[in-house]
Amino acid sequence: MTNCQTIMIQGTTSDAGKTTLVAGLCRLFADKQVKVAPFKPQNMALNSAVTPCGGEIGRAQALQAKAARVALSVDFNPILLKPNSDTGAQVIVHGKALSNMEAESYHDYKKVAMQAVLHSHKKLKENYQLIVVEGAGSPAEVNLREGDIANMGFAEAVDCPVIIVADIDKGGVFAQLVGTLMLLSQSEQDRVIGFVINRFRGDISLLEPGLEWLERKTNKPVLGVLPYLHGLDISSEDALTTSQSYDKANTKVEIVVLVYPHMSNHTDFDILRHHPHINCQFLFAKNEKTKVSIPACDLIILPGSKNVRSDLAFLYARGWHQDIARHLRYGGKLIGICGGYQMLGQVIHDPHAIEGQAGSSKGLGYFPIETELASEKTLVNAAGTMMLGEAKSEVSGYEIHAGVTQLLTNTLAEDKPSAMLTLGGEEQGFVSNDQQIAGCYLHGLFDNPSALQLLISWLGLKTNIQPSLDSLEEEAIERVSHACEQYLAIDKLTAMLQSWR
Repeated sequence: MTNCQTIMIQGTTSDAGKTTLVAGLCRLFADKQVKVAPFKPQNMALNSAVTPCGGEIGRAQALQAKAARVALSVDFNPILLKPNSDTGAQVIVHGKALSNMEAESYHDYKKVAMQAVLHSHKKLKENYQLIVVEGAGSPAEVNLREGDIANMGFAEAVDCPVIIVADIDKGGVFAQLVGTLMLLSQSEQDRVIGFVINRFRGDISLLEPGLEWLERKTNKPVLGVLPYLHGLDISSEDALTTSQSYDKANTKVEIVVLVYPHMSNHTDFDILRHHPHINCQFLFAKNEKTKVSIPACDLIILPGSKNVRSDLAFLYARGWHQDIARHLRYGGKLIGICGGYQMLGQVIHDPHAIEGQAGSSKGLGYFPIETELASEKTLVNAAGTMMLGEAKSEVSGYEIHAGVTQLLTNTLAEDKPSAMLTLGGEEQGFVSNDQQIAGCYLHGLFDNPSALQLLISWLGLKTNIQPSLDSLEEEAIERVSHACEQYLAIDKLTAMLQSWR
């Protein structure tokens, strides 16, 4: 390829396989010595990553950048929406939080957002040979068509070809593809160069009559049928999965992660789910009438949150604070990460209505700390040392938080907990003096094998098994890339790209 080409992957539904297909294509073309970049104009997700320049992008684009073997850039995801209520979200433009907006206000803001999107796309065109774009949801959401920047609105603005992917495993794949195409305008239909069917299992000969019918009906080629890749556990964009990647017959440690409505960065726990001796489960409680008690376990984790005070109220309403207290009385352990760390303190203040209504909330009271939410976010990649018990290990990760947490000024020296981390020469987070409770702001702290080993030792388990998340992600990317090379018409796709317009 010479001049920069752009190809967009759109889906008939959410979770059709857009993220995975983009990652696979990025790796495939990178292996062909094509300088390729991932791109998602607008992403709505609570899983995010920090770029080297201190910006924030969707975690899916970080995975796709890894597939493309390029450093993270805010231009890979110029608009990131992080929901903090059922109707509102924090709007992040070029890696920096702009403001909180309700859905109606953001709809009016889309014209401005589109300029940010086009600016990033232009910058990428100047530095790459191929841009593989991921759409959002479905292009056939007729209520969202006006001012669209996430799907066909973007494709029309930059005049790029589109591939539509559908998940056959859910059923109704031909209705999905034909229906989606028919709901597009004529100019949008014209830029669809073909279909990809994802997650097929079975005898392909039984599907071929349907493929032939689809091509006759739409006058569009099927560019490939990707198989169902069993055991594939590539980082999801936002959906939680409770599936395990290993046989858990040898479980020795039980971990429960509490799920609240605005839980963020659940990818923190991917590595725990992969460990053959750890059973890490997510505990859901979907409504106030349903009392779901925390089961007996070795460790309870309070994850991050995009609306900490609201999620803390959710925790109290379900009686989980009582379950946590009982868990600690019986000798169990507790860790809070980011928003979960803030919950471990005495009080959380939000005087400027950063995450919701202004006010203060009583914390769980396990640490003598208080947190005040500030308008300026902390966005940084960090590395250092983690201390649990008498042992230490290397640790690395990233911080994404609006809170400033401080030790209460009246804390007596004998009541002060010890530091959990040392990052850049500065102490952060705490471990209780009885070694039952820990908390810090660092996301991804268990992705480092030695840090994971320290956690396991802290929980009383002796094992030399140390799965590496980096290796697991790399293996998943390679599997998807090889499937794309084997089952997609890559030469035909490349020719269509080079001859576009």
